[in-house]
Amino acid sequence: MSAELAISKVEAETAEQNELNQQFVTFYLNGELFAVEMAPVQEIIRVPTAVRVPLAPTALEGLANLRGKILPIISLRRMFQFAEVVYDDATRALVIDLGLPLGFVVDKVSSVISVEPGQIESVDGIRSTIDTHLLSGVLRLPDQHCMIMVLNFKQLIADEFRQISELSSQAAVFDSAEVAKTEDEDNSDERQLVSFKVATQEYAIDINDVQEIVQIPENIVLVPKAADHVLGMMTLRERLLPLVSLRQMFRLPLHALDERSRVVVVAVEGGAVGIVTDAVSEVLRVSQSLIEPMPSLLSHKADFAEIKQICRLEHGRRLVSVIDVAALFQLSSIRQVLAEVQTMQDDHWIEAEESQLADEDEEQVVVFHLADGEFGVPIHSVQEIVRIPDELTPVPKSPDFIEGIINLRGLVLPVVDQRKRLGLAAIPRHDRQRIMVFLFHGIRTGFIVDAVTEVLKIPKKAISAAPELSPEQARLLGRVANLEQQKRIIQLIDPLHLINTDEQNDVDSMLQGSQQTR
Repeated sequence: MSAELAISKVEAETAEQNELNQQFVTFYLNGELFAVEMAPVQEIIRVPTAVRVPLAPTALEGLANLRGKILPIISLRRMFQFAEVVYDDATRALVIDLGLPLGFVVDKVSSVISVEPGQIESVDGIRSTIDTHLLSGVLRLPDQHCMIMVLNFKQLIADEFRQISELSSQAAVFDSAEVAKTEDEDNSDERQLVSFKVATQEYAIDINDVQEIVQIPENIVLVPKAADHVLGMMTLRERLLPLVSLRQMFRLPLHALDERSRVVVVAVEGGAVGIVTDAVSEVLRVSQSLIEPMPSLLSHKADFAEIKQICRLEHGRRLVSVIDVAALFQLSSIRQVLAEVQTMQDDHWIEAEESQLADEDEEQVVVFHLADGEFGVPIHSVQEIVRIPDELTPVPKSPDFIEGIINLRGLVLPVVDQRKRLGLAAIPRHDRQRIMVFLFHGIRTGFIVDAVTEVLKIPKKAISAAPELSPEQARLLGRVANLEQQKRIIQLIDPLHLINTDEQNDVDSMLQGSQQTR
């Protein structure tokens, strides 16, 4: 045999052997060396910031944004009940495809190795700090003094995240179906108002005139030669929005904008305008009988020309001035700014056609905070948003999830502490907390949240199915909005699952009992 033929034969045998070899990623966890097959590992990344998911298994760190996609982050230390440590420069997340990508946090990634079939052994007869049924084998390498345990990530998920395990054979697919509208009774004698504070006074706008409520932008573009109450323009999803200060319009003391300031976006003929307020207070559902015209003596004065009605609440102790949006934007200064925006549209700064299509392809949600997370519900499902009274009346033998009851315009309203319901830590009451009221089978129920921050239009393309981490989480938090440019993840709640059938029956029984004792 020639030397050339012998070399070719050795090379062929080596290539064949390499094809039989398996590649593994090795990593450290709690001082021990583990491995995972390379094939399902998509990438290795630094641990991203994650948003906590209520009702999920404790091993879940939360949901993160990975280049526009939602990535669940899972702590292997928690799964194995190892002591938690502070993440450092060596900490990494292995992104592994198990039907959908999942990020597993490890202490340190060691290397990528090629292993011959004969070096992979069964787990029978070995002892380990973790259950051997979570291992698919052990690696015994000549240059390693210790064996390397190969983790079976599919089994890990099957044990801890049953919902994901059921999806491991297929990728999650989301069909952006509309959330079913909550049933409602005839409310022809009621009116919904969005109330907000300016200085120490309270104003309101009919909810039908409100498109959304957003936070104050970092940058406001000044409009040359505009009136003092026209602050400028902001960009809202690639559209220009004029901003008007009610403080300056109503000649109230000036005040610097801060984190509580909000822009109430209202529809006007020819476009939209943002009304800058100090803080949005509530969504009120009030009887028409509580709203009366502005006294004629004041209605003709210039300072009150835009306020056509007064809403009297709490037996007249609380007065809310109802702003007439149509009258507000008859002002020449506002019409001038609207014309400026129209000119920019004509100059292709804004494509009107694209804006209209965007409106049709968006969902409008009320955004609220709980702990460090942002959540949203469809705006049409919210009956109203009210302040928490100084005291909630406890009801003996009421369900554990009921915080108490309040009197809402003569009706008994059961109130649920949403933190308690979602397994979040309790906090003392504060003035930013609100009660969001929903209707279930003809009965209104209130849910306490940390703060209601905005009404937001979210592009449907930014909404996807949330990873199914537990049965209850999948029902209640089935969708998630990933606002990549804003670096925000908003978990969308299905209001129909805020209370299940058994809990609703408990509420019904409690209300019947409370009415009998009154």
